[in-house]
Amino acid sequence: MNKVLATGADGFIGSHLVEKLLNSGYSVKAFVHYNSFNSWGWLDTLPKHMLKEIEIFSGDIRDQNGVREALKNVDDVYHLAALIAIPFSYYSPDSYVDTNIKGTLNVLQAAKELNTKRIIITSTSEVYGSAKFVPITEEHPCQAQSPYSATKIAADKLAESFYRSFSLPITIVRPFNTYGPRQSARAIIPTIITQLFSQKGQIKLGSLSATRDFNYVKDTADGFVEIAKSDKTVGEVVNIASQREISIKNLAAELIKQLNPKAKIICETERIRPEKSEVSRLLGSNEKIKRLTEWVPKFTFEEGIKETIEWFKVGKNLEKYKTDIYNI
Repeated sequence: MNKVLATGADGFIGSHLVEKLLNSGYSVKAFVHYNSFNSWGWLDTLPKHMLKEIEIFSGDIRDQNGVREALKNVDDVYHLAALIAIPFSYYSPDSYVDTNIKGTLNVLQAAKELNTKRIIITSTSEVYGSAKFVPITEEHPCQAQSPYSATKIAADKLAESFYRSFSLPITIVRPFNTYGPRQSARAIIPTIITQLFSQKGQIKLGSLSATRDFNYVKDTADGFVEIAKSDKTVGEVVNIASQREISIKNLAAELIKQLNPKAKIICETERIRPEKSEVSRLLGSNEKIKRLTEWVPKFTFEEGIKETIEWFKVGKNLEKYKTDIYNI
């Protein structure tokens, strides 16, 4: 049984990936961000019997020694730890350089030293910027349209250099816009759903014309595992995409129809990215992942949205979100 490490395991995609790995029979070590509350993020919401199966490692991805310690005695590493909020990267680019670039370098250096068998580096569709052609293949040029995307491009190039220089068994995974239960309020779908559930009669959004390629989080987690299982993906960049796009305006209209038909959309200036920074269109190609792995998406967009809405209705999940402020 392979022992795997997931960095960023306390986050949205990371916690779902941990679930997927456990259910697939892997021995899992979860790297979570150390904090004085001893919080394990979204992992704390998993069933107790599942938590007992996880080896928790609390640390900081920016700390070289801690990262090396975490990678000891594991076969594969899924590196998801990152700062991801685009608006916050405008205000605090230094922290993105430290976390996204230096953090990735720490993982690569440790993997090289410890002869880790498989390294999965998490990128993002944001590195492509506004589409120059669609569907966006892995050969699409990278465009740094925010400090966040710039640091992810740099991390990708570091990973590529370690593959070419040291033959590290690396794959760079580029998920397009993932959504589902546990996603933070900085993302568009939870932003809309939580505002609609607040029954204020209006939702505040930024750009409505931008389009996105949305993928349900369970499909994204499946994609990570299938990519890691395939020898054909070593040294490759691989998208996880639905190859379907929807505008923010149409997305909001559909959710309004389902949850609060009387709600109105208000565009707020503070939620709009600078013109040259806004990524106007993302529509990804999933031909490569289907060719190199056994991955097939199991959820339609409609099914994923239904599960996401139902999750917000359960227990106190909605109370975890601050619907009355702009979450950056």
